[in-house]
Amino acid sequence: MEDYLTATLLGSAWGLLTRYLMLKSDYRQFPGYPHGYVTHLSLGLVASLLGSLAIPAIFEKEFTAVTFLSLAATQFRDVREMERKTLSSLDMTKLVPRGPDYIEGISRVFEARNYLSMLMALIVSGTAYIFSLQAAIPVGLAVLLLAIRLMRGEVIQDIATVRPGEIRFKGPNLYVDDIHVMNLGSEGARQKVMERGLGVVIEPKDDDARSMLANAGQRMAIAHDAALQLGIYKDVDTPEFMPILRRDLDTGRVVMVIVPIEMDMECLLLAVSRVPVLESAYSRPLQSRAGAGAAD
Repeated sequence: MEDYLTATLLGSAWGLLTRYLMLKSDYRQFPGYPHGYVTHLSLGLVASLLGSLAIPAIFEKEFTAVTFLSLAATQFRDVREMERKTLSSLDMTKLVPRGPDYIEGISRVFEARNYLSMLMALIVSGTAYIFSLQAAIPVGLAVLLLAIRLMRGEVIQDIATVRPGEIRFKGPNLYVDDIHVMNLGSEGARQKVMERGLGVVIEPKDDDARSMLANAGQRMAIAHDAALQLGIYKDVDTPEFMPILRRDLDTGRVVMVIVPIEMDMECLLLAVSRVPVLESAYSRPLQSRAGAGAAD
């Protein structure tokens, strides 16, 4: 009985610690308020308790307890839906929205991290129950480090080269390098773009990256993150200063024009480089026979 209780408590604590370490508020501003932390830590605790009970329950032949894992899966799907609705509502008030693809990716991450807390608790409690408390801690540390590494995912700098681009006008037509971006009719807006605007060129490293950058949701995520971190020189009634990305259909290059509050090119390149590659945009056409053949 004592071994059972010790394993359960250790697994639950480890699972909750895992959820806490992955629950951080960064520039994406979510969760950025106390109630958000309470909600996700509470769900992480529930997940940890259920995971820590699984192995001891099986060894004690209490198979009914294991069925609660299926109930947890239902609850965590509801978490994903809750995050999607919350972020979609918040997106309506942002000057530069995240877009549905970015929101869906964040929702999936919150759901997956609850499963991860459950898995951590299961591994640690199982190791403590079957072997010893001394063996459970190093196993838990090793699996936790592996999980954190796997949860990072790719960012733009992994699939593309990000460099400065030259902003110029030909009459009312705005270009970044040789790529046409848009027609800007207002003389005042053109002058402001030339004074404060920054241009970025994103060059895909291969055809897989070109396919990912072609995704409209991925480009919305780039514009949102850049505007969020450097600020945006616009208000609700100045749509001409909205960050805009355009793709060169021949080469797959993507260019962005942004009029930021902080006119720092180095920081802008860093912000764009660190934008995550969205799950909805992730594709590997070169892994198929047709895609590889077309690229040759």
